[in-house]
Amino acid sequence: MLVKLGETLWAALTEADLADWAGMYFSPAPGISNAVRTVLAPLPTDKAVAVKSVAPRHSPWRVIMVGEQPGTFIESDILENLNPPPAQDFSWVKPGKAAWNWWCAGYAPELDFKLGMDTRSMKYFVDFAAEMGWEYMIVDEGWYGPAFAEGTQMRTWEPHPTSSITRPIPALDLQELITYANQKGVGLILWLHWGHVDREMDVGFPLYEKWGIAGVKVDFMDRDDQEMVNFYERVAKKAAQHRLLVNFHGAFKPTGWHRTYPNVITREGVLGNEYNKWSARITPEHTVTIPFTRGMLGGMDFTPGGFRQKTQKTFQPVSSDRVGPFVMGTRVHQLAMLVVYESALQVLCDSPYSYRSSPAGLDFLKIVPTTWDDTKVLNGDVGKYITVARRAGENWYIASMTGADARTLDIPLTFLGPGKFEAEIWADAYEVADYPDRLMKLKRTVTAADILKANMGEGGGYIAVLRPVR
Repeated sequence: MLVKLGETLWAALTEADLADWAGMYFSPAPGISNAVRTVLAPLPTDKAVAVKSVAPRHSPWRVIMVGEQPGTFIESDILENLNPPPAQDFSWVKPGKAAWNWWCAGYAPELDFKLGMDTRSMKYFVDFAAEMGWEYMIVDEGWYGPAFAEGTQMRTWEPHPTSSITRPIPALDLQELITYANQKGVGLILWLHWGHVDREMDVGFPLYEKWGIAGVKVDFMDRDDQEMVNFYERVAKKAAQHRLLVNFHGAFKPTGWHRTYPNVITREGVLGNEYNKWSARITPEHTVTIPFTRGMLGGMDFTPGGFRQKTQKTFQPVSSDRVGPFVMGTRVHQLAMLVVYESALQVLCDSPYSYRSSPAGLDFLKIVPTTWDDTKVLNGDVGKYITVARRAGENWYIASMTGADARTLDIPLTFLGPGKFEAEIWADAYEVADYPDRLMKLKRTVTAADILKANMGEGGGYIAVLRPVR
C-alpha cells in the first residue's frame, strides 16, 4: 500500500520475510477513519483459519517505509535486509535475458511453416536468443501436453490429471532441442503448471538437472495462503538442490525473500504485457504507476519489449480480424522498462519476426544488463512519469517513462563522478504522435555539470547510456 501523506511525505506499507505464514492484505478499519486493518489469506480448506503453527515463533515483519518521495522506496534494500542470507552457495545463478514463444503465438510470416509447439518452432526462438546474445529461451505452455483439466479453464485452472512434467509431447524432441540450445549457448527454461510441480517435483527437478535444463517457470498458483507460501519454499529449495532457476508466475508479491533464495530470479505478480492480448488495461498511466507500487518490492517479470506500437487511441486487443498483440506507447517507452523495471531475468515478449522487421532499438536490447550495482530515482510522480538511473560497473543507464501526457524532463547528472562520459541516447522521434515505433539515436559528451533533456511523446520514453571516456 502506497500512501501520499503530503507534498513531501509518503509512506509504503508491506511485509517482509513471509515464510510458513499467510500473506497479508489491507482493508478499511471498520468505524475508524484514516486507518487500515491487516487481513491474512485464509487456508483453502478452512476459511476460519489463516495460520497453523507451533509456539514459539515469529511472524513476518510488518514494514512501514517513510520518505519524502515515492522513489525513495524503489532505492531501498530494507525488504531484502529483513530476510535471512542464503544458507548455501548460489554462485551458479546466472542473470540474463530470455526469448519467449508464448506472447507472439504463431506470428512469423518470414517462415515457410506455422509456429507451434514443436522442435522446429522452438529452435526458431533459440536461434534468435543466440543471435541477440541472450542467455535463455522459455519453452512455455504445451510442451508436456494439456496443462489444465478439461472444463476448469477461466474458473479454477486445475492441473490436467494425466499430463506429466517428465514427458514431452511427441512433436517436441526435447533432447534434440536441449543439445541444439547448448551448442548455441542458450539455456532452456520450462513452463510448468504448479499442480504438476506439486506432485512431481521430486522426480522432475532431478531429471531436469540431468537433462541440462536451466530453470523452471511455475504458473497459476494465484494464492498466498500458508499452504501456498510453503509450496513456494519447497520449490525454491528443491530447485536449488538441482541448480535450477525459478520464475514464479501467477505469483504473490515479493517480500525480500529472493535474498534467501537467489535462484528465485524473478516473479510475476503484476499486470504485465501479456494482458495486451485481451484487454486495454496496460496503459501508459499503468506502466508508470507500477514502478512505485509493485516495482518497489523486488524483481518484476513484466515481460517488456513489445515492438508493435500503438497509440492509446489506436490500440485494440487481439481479435480474429487483427494481427497482434500490440502495446500502447512508444518504442522507447518499452525499451526504458528494462531499466525502470528491476528483474534479474528480463523476458522479452515479442517475436523474432517483429524484432527483425522493425529493428529500431534492437541494439539496446543487446547491451542492457539485468542486474545493477546502484540505483537512483531521479524524479517521478505516480502514474505520470519516472526517471531511474542504474549503474552496472562503470556505466550508468538512465531511463525515463511518461504516462498519457507528452512532457520534457530535466535530468541533472550530478550523481556522476569526475571526468567525461559518452552518452548514447535513444529518444522518441518527432513524429511519434502518429508513428509511435520511431526513435532517434544521438551521441554527446557529458559531465556531472550537465543536464539531459528527455523529450517524450504521449506514452513516451527516453534512454541514455553513459560510459566513462578514457
